[in-house]
Amino acid sequence: MTQSFPIHGRIDGPIIIIGFGSIGKGTLPLIQRHFDYDASKLVVIEPDAAASGFLSEQQITHLQVAITRDNYREVLGGLVEAGKGFVVNLSVDTSSLELMRFCREQNVPYIDTVAEPWEGFYFETTSNAERTNYALRQAIRDEKAASPGGSTAVSCCGANPGMVSWFVKEALLTLARDTGLKMKMPTAREGWAALMRDLGVKGVHIAERDTQARRTPRPRDVFVNTWSVEGFISEGFQPAELGWGTHEPWFPENGHRHETGCKAGIWLERPGAITRVHTWCPTPGPQFGYLVTHNEAISISDYYTVGEGDQPEFRPTCHYAYHPCDDAVLSLHEMFGSGKTQQTHHILTEDEIVEGIDELGVLLYGHSKNAVWFGSRLSNEQTRALAPYQNATGLQVTSAVLAGMVWALENPQAGIVEADEMNHARCLEIQRPYLGPVEAHYTDWTPLTDRWDMFPEDIDEDEPWAFRNVLAS
Repeated sequence: MTQSFPIHGRIDGPIIIIGFGSIGKGTLPLIQRHFDYDASKLVVIEPDAAASGFLSEQQITHLQVAITRDNYREVLGGLVEAGKGFVVNLSVDTSSLELMRFCREQNVPYIDTVAEPWEGFYFETTSNAERTNYALRQAIRDEKAASPGGSTAVSCCGANPGMVSWFVKEALLTLARDTGLKMKMPTAREGWAALMRDLGVKGVHIAERDTQARRTPRPRDVFVNTWSVEGFISEGFQPAELGWGTHEPWFPENGHRHETGCKAGIWLERPGAITRVHTWCPTPGPQFGYLVTHNEAISISDYYTVGEGDQPEFRPTCHYAYHPCDDAVLSLHEMFGSGKTQQTHHILTEDEIVEGIDELGVLLYGHSKNAVWFGSRLSNEQTRALAPYQNATGLQVTSAVLAGMVWALENPQAGIVEADEMNHARCLEIQRPYLGPVEAHYTDWTPLTDRWDMFPEDIDEDEPWAFRNVLAS
C-alpha cells in the first residue's frame, strides 16, 4: 500500500533546485511528497555530471552548469516566471545575497541553508574580519534594512542555522514551565528576548554529537563526512566566532570586536576547526566540540538582545560546539597536520552507515536549573524508514528546508527573514515527523566539572559558564 503524505501547499511555476549534493538529493523527495506542483517544471541546476543518471530516471530536467557571478542572471532569468515558483538554493560557491536579491526582483520565493559567498571568497579574501559569518550575515541584514518587505526570502534555514533557532524557543518554553514562571508565549522578538533574560539564561551552545559510523576504516587522503565536505572545510577555515554575552567577565587575547552592524558577535584569530570548547550532549555527556562559525551563533545573540547600543542590558553568548562523526575528526587532523586539503571527498550514505545518531540540539545554560539540552536525536536507522537518499544529518537539514518552504508559501510577502524571525511552532509542526526523538534533558554539568588538575589552568571559578572556562584550546 502506497503511503500518503500531507500536502502543505501548491507551488505554481518552476521549482528550481540549485545544487544537487547530499542535501539537494535529500530535499527532492520531501518536495515531491508535500507539495502540489507541475513536475515538468522542476529543474535541478548542478554542474556535476554524476547527477544526470539519477535525475534522468526521475524525469527531472538537469541543467549541467555552475552558477557564477557572471551567469546567474542569464541562467535563472531563462527559468523563472515572475511571481511564481520557488528557488531552493542548496549549493556552495553561490552568493546567497545576489541570488535572493534577483529572486525578490522577480517576486519569486527563495530559501537557502547558509549565507554563502561566491567561489574563492573563503580562501582568497585576506581580511579575516571580512571572512566571518558576521560579515556575510550583516550584508544580508543590510539588504533587509534597505529593502524591507516584499517577496519572502528565507535566509539560513537548514538544521543549523535554522532548526536550532526554533529549538531555542521550545527550550525557553520548557524551562519556563519547569521553573514555574507565569508567562504568555511571546509573539515578537522583544518578548522572546525578555523571556530569556527573565529565565536567567546566560548563553546557548549549539551542541551536536554525530556518532554515525561505517564498518570500514577511513582511507588515508580521503575527507569523510556525513554532509558537504566542501561546506565543512570552508566554514572550518573561517575564523572561530561567537555571539558575545553581557555576562562575560573576560575577553580573549586573540579576540576581535566588530565596529559596524549589530555588534552581537566577536571573532578569534584562529580557524574554528582547530578551536575546541567544552560542551555537553545527552548521549556522551561532557565532550569537546569545535567552535566552528555558524550564522546562528550571531543571529541568536542578536535576536535575544535586550537594549540598544554597544552595551545592551542583556545579551546571551552563543556558539556552535560541534563534534562531527569520528571519520570527519580524523579527516580534520590529517588536513591540518599536512597543510593541504584531501583531493578525494566522501559523504557517508545511509546504506553504508551501520550505527550511530546525529544528536543536534541547543544547550541553554546559566539559569536556576543550570543547563537544559533540547533537540533531535535522530538515528540513521530511523532516517531510512522516514525518507530516502540521506543519512540522519541530512534529514535534519532537508526537513528544515521543507518547513521553511511551507512557511514562505504561507507568508509570501515577509521580506528577508531568518529562522529566529519565523513562527517556530508552525515550522516544527511541519518538520517534527522527520526528527526522531525530540527531547529535553537537564544536567548539572558545567565547564568546571571534572577538570584535570595535573596542570594549572587559567579559569574563572566565580563564573562557571564564562567563555574563559568553555574554551579548551
